[in-house]
Amino acid sequence: MLSRFIQRAPENFLSRAQIQDVRAGRRGFLAGALSAAASGVLAAGQVKAQMAAGANAAVGAGADEILNLPAHSTGLGQPVAARGYGLPSEWEKNLQRRESPGLTRVGQSSVSFCPLQGLFGIITPSGLHFERHHQGWWDIDPSRHRLMVNGSDETMLKRPMVFGMDELMRLPSVSRMYFIECGANTGMEWGNVAVPTVQYTHGMLSCSEFTGVPLRTILELCGADLKRARFVLAEGADGSSMTRTIPMSLVMSGEVLVAYGQNGEMLRPENGYPLRLVVPGVQGVSWVKYLRRIELGDMPYGAKDETIHYVDLLPDGMHRQYTSIQEVKSVITSPSGGQVLLQKGFHSITGLAWSGRGKVKQVDVSIDGGRNWRAARLEGPVLTKCLTRFNTDFVWDGKPVIFQSRAVDDTGQIQPTYSELRRVRASRSIYHNNAIQSWLLEENGEVKNVQV
Repeated sequence: MLSRFIQRAPENFLSRAQIQDVRAGRRGFLAGALSAAASGVLAAGQVKAQMAAGANAAVGAGADEILNLPAHSTGLGQPVAARGYGLPSEWEKNLQRRESPGLTRVGQSSVSFCPLQGLFGIITPSGLHFERHHQGWWDIDPSRHRLMVNGSDETMLKRPMVFGMDELMRLPSVSRMYFIECGANTGMEWGNVAVPTVQYTHGMLSCSEFTGVPLRTILELCGADLKRARFVLAEGADGSSMTRTIPMSLVMSGEVLVAYGQNGEMLRPENGYPLRLVVPGVQGVSWVKYLRRIELGDMPYGAKDETIHYVDLLPDGMHRQYTSIQEVKSVITSPSGGQVLLQKGFHSITGLAWSGRGKVKQVDVSIDGGRNWRAARLEGPVLTKCLTRFNTDFVWDGKPVIFQSRAVDDTGQIQPTYSELRRVRASRSIYHNNAIQSWLLEENGEVKNVQV
C-alpha cells in the first residue's frame, strides 16, 4: 500500500558489494551516526487537529479519484471462487519473509525473517510466519506420519503408544494464541548495529493461534508416572535429528501442545506439518517440527542443540545451558529502520511487546533516546505468552528523534538497555538478546538502526 506520509522499508536492502562486506565481517557501512533527539508528544486536542488537517489534505489531493469512477466501480469483477485458496493483493506482493544475505551458506539450514514492519494486530499470517530450519522443510504425507510415546525405562509409562494423525485429532483439543521467537532473534546486534530494518533485527518472531492436544493429556492416556517424570524429550522427523529437553513443569501447566492446526487450518509444511510441539514462552528451537517421538525421563537429555548450540556465552567464557525462556522484550515496528517519513506533523508510533514469563503489563515509549518515557496504549487482547500490540501518538517537527520502547511484564521483569544487558552478558553472545531497540529519525526523514 502506498502512503503519502511514510515510505516503506526496502525489501532487498543490500547491494552485491555490501553483501560481500557482510560476509567479510565489515558492517560499519550500516551504522548511522547518533544525533541529539528532540520532539514533542501530542496532547489529545492536538491529535484531533493534526488528523483533521491530514484528512482534509487527502480529500483535496484525491478529488479526481472521487469524482471520476474507476473501472472497478463500473464493471464486473472476477468470478466467485476464481481462486480456490485466497491470495494477497498484487499490490502487497513485496511483503514477504526473506533471508538475510550472507547470514548462512546453506539454504536448507537457514532463516527466513517475518516482515514485522508491514503487519497489523498480533496474529502473523501463516504465509509470512518466520522459518528456521536445520535441514530443510518437508511436506509429509499425514496418513503415514506417526507419533510414538515411550519412557526412558519400562516403568516410566504403563502403556507406550503410537498415534496416527486421525487418532490424535479425535482427542479433546484446545486453541490458544502464543508467540514463537527464535533464541537467536536480534542475535546479530549483540556487538553493534549489524542490519538496518526491523525485519532483520527482530523478524525471527511470529504469533499464531495453535490448535492441538495438550501434551499432558497424551501422557496421562499413556499412564505416565507424573510424580517420577521430570523431563520429556521431543524428537522431530527431519534429517537434522532435532531433539530438545522440555521440563515437566511446563507440560503439567497444560500449555504445551501437540499441535496440528495454525490460524484455523492445518499447519503449513514450513511450520511443521502435520505435527509440531508448541512450548509457550520458550525459544523456538524447542517447538520441534515434524514431531515423531516423545520420551518421558527423569533427567535432562543433553541433546546437541541444548549443550553445544543454543547456549549463552558469558563474560568469563563459560557457556550457560538450558536457558530457554524468552525474556520480556519489545520493538517499535513503525517508524523503524529503512522507512522514510515524508511529511512533518502527526504520525502514529506502533510496535509489539511480549514475554515468555506471562502477560505484558506496560510498554513505555521514548522519543529522546531514553531520557524521558511515556506510557503507550496497549491494544487488546493482552494474553499470556502472546504478542501485544502497542501504539502512541507523535508529532514530528523535522528535528532528529531517537525512538525506543521498553516493556514490563506481570512478573515485574523490565526490558534492559544494551549497557545493562552487556554488564552481565558481555557483547559476544548470540542468543537471548532482549535489549531496548533504538531507531534514529534523521532530519531528512530517513530512519536508521542505532544503539544508545
